[in-house]
Amino acid sequence: MSEHLQIKTMAEMTAAGEQPDVLFWVGCMGSFDDRAKKITKAFAKILQKSGVKFAVLGAEEACTGDPAKRAGNEFLYQMQAFTNIQVLNAYEVKRIVTTCPHCFNIMKNEYPELGGKFEVIHHSQFIQKLLEDGKLTVEGGTFKGKKITYHDPCYLGRANDVYEAPREVLMKLDAELVEMKRCREKGLCCGAGGAQMFKEAEKGNKEVNVERTEDALEVKPDIIAAGCPFCNTMMTDGVKHFNKESDIEVKDLAELIAEAADL
Repeated sequence: MSEHLQIKTMAEMTAAGEQPDVLFWVGCMGSFDDRAKKITKAFAKILQKSGVKFAVLGAEEACTGDPAKRAGNEFLYQMQAFTNIQVLNAYEVKRIVTTCPHCFNIMKNEYPELGGKFEVIHHSQFIQKLLEDGKLTVEGGTFKGKKITYHDPCYLGRANDVYEAPREVLMKLDAELVEMKRCREKGLCCGAGGAQMFKEAEKGNKEVNVERTEDALEVKPDIIAAGCPFCNTMMTDGVKHFNKESDIEVKDLAELIAEAADL
């Protein structure tokens, strides 16, 4: 990806005596999951188009330790977190932007007690500011006549009270934004949080992502917008469960904005 989009790593930037305005923390999903890589590319294009001086860690980036911590392995979490904090502090990183609410939450709220004090921004907030400052403009009409509903990721919404930024970004799309009955503070988890993404479902009569997709289907959207690669996977699987993949798209905010900006 970095060759195609010419993205510099922190090592390359440091060797050239430069410091980026912001470090783009890609995350495990954004690095390795084929679907989430598209979100990574869309956001990287937005940063480039907006003239943001940014870098990635590349091979020096490791898992934040969030899945380990949520699964109860505090020892593994601290090992992973300490490794990342040492790397980030060595590069004197001050600001971090990420497309993953899990990375956002843990680096913002839990890294400080281990010595990792950074300004951490979710990409919905970052895109909103770029649009607000006029550094990024979107073409009207791309999504005209479309109905979009937004799913609040748990670690972005209820854990960090970020509700307005993603909605303000979506409002720029010239589409109709419709809310699910369970939204904002009353939003329902997609089922991937707390390391559930990596294990078999527990006993019950319905998968959580199926329940959440039912909420979305009720408002008859053309697009389900997500702000998290895990939510994207779970909602996509939910749409497939109902055989609606030809009618409903599941897209990240960055993808929608990149498409509207013709990137």
